[in-house]
Amino acid sequence: MTEAVTTTTSHVATRLDIATSVPFETFCDALESAAPRFQRGPIDDIAARGGSWDEVLAAVARNAPHGLMIFSSLEAAPLMATAGIATRATGYLIGNHTIAERMFRHDPLALLYAPLRMLVHADDDGNAVLSLDQPSTLFGSLEDPRITAVGRELDGKVRGLLHAMGIEAHFPTDGD
Repeated sequence: MTEAVTTTTSHVATRLDIATSVPFETFCDALESAAPRFQRGPIDDIAARGGSWDEVLAAVARNAPHGLMIFSSLEAAPLMATAGIATRATGYLIGNHTIAERMFRHDPLALLYAPLRMLVHADDDGNAVLSLDQPSTLFGSLEDPRITAVGRELDGKVRGLLHAMGIEAHFPTDGD
């Protein structure tokens, strides 16, 4: 048996809980419209014919009008219903692999945080709360200024996505 070597890194991430005052279902519909599902087919076609990265960038820009796409989602209610829990909650993996590439090239650990994990859950009034770890703090933990800069850019992409949905959100600027 091979003996594994484990290293530990402590870091702080800033969780953002954004109370939207928008009904849960309405918010999720708007999110899924503003950040469409990732369309893998065009990317696979480009790769299969030996296309260029510029073609991938163009295909992703068409897929993600606000720079971010949904790679996966998971509704919690059906999984928790038999436990008697009726709280609405949907987890999302949202990102853009062409942005992630700009970090991955410097450190593959960037994919630990990309795509971003977001949770939309209903408050007591049935309105959506969006919770996520602030990208700049997650990527800042890798201690590479090139990666941290992209993390700050992702802070802006998330704010821009919310803006496209009619929601203004302000994030702290502590991602250093």
